[in-house]
Amino acid sequence: QVEFVVSGGGSVQAGGSLRLSCSASGPADNRNCMAWLRRPPGKEREGVAGIATGAGYLYYADSVKGRFTISQDNAKNTIYLQMDSLIPNDTAIYYCAATPCRRLTMATWAFVYTGQGMQVTVTS
Repeated sequence: QVEFVVSGGGSVQAGGSLRLSCSASGPADNRNCMAWLRRPPGKEREGVAGIATGAGYLYYADSVKGRFTISQDNAKNTIYLQMDSLIPNDTAIYYCAATPCRRLTMATWAFVYTGQGMQVTVTS
């Protein structure tokens, strides 16, 4: 099992920034890939950004490249999502997720463990 403590959601005007934080605990093998996922209103959940915590490889959805940055603090077992130049289409419930890394994990955004969602609202 993996447990999460998340913070940082909220409401912001378009063009603004928010930073999400996620601290994870549990067996290290269960969280060597971590990611931020989101579910926009009326849509399916989608991948936003991911990180292979051991190697440090980063992955981004095309829709957020150049605007969002995922990072980690291994000492704190924490990942962050810095979201800049936010647009209304970024409005969604954001989830921190973790899983054992597999070859297609980031291609499919298939994560076993998911934390509590946080609302992010971007107003125009």
